Amino acid sequence: MTDTTTRIDEIVRSKDVVLFMKGTELFPQCGFSSRAVAILDHLGVQFDTVDVLQDPEIRQGIKAYSDWPTIPQLYVKGEFVGGSDIMTEMFEAGELQQLLDEKQVAKA
Repeated sequence: MTDTTTRIDEIVRSKDVVLFMKGTELFPQCGFSSRAVAILDHLGVQFDTVDVLQDPEIRQGIKAYSDWPTIPQLYVKGEFVGGSDIMTEMFEAGELQQLLDEKQVAKA
């Protein structure tokens, strides 16, 4: 594993819910990241964010790590869930809440 992959793996495995995004939870830097934060806030779960704009290695590395070309990317208990569109579809179908409940993710 490269150093970047190791760093990403440690982040993903150490947090119950982590969102790799452009910007921060309080100041998203793109509409997709903003939508992802809004969904997680609405679901009332605790989550951590990683601002990929602050680290070019993480920004590129996360795409290779997940084999997913876009950001944001959501991970729940070490498992890649998807990007903003998948999060939106799962949220609207009630599947994201179900996944978070099944994984026993802590409420905020």
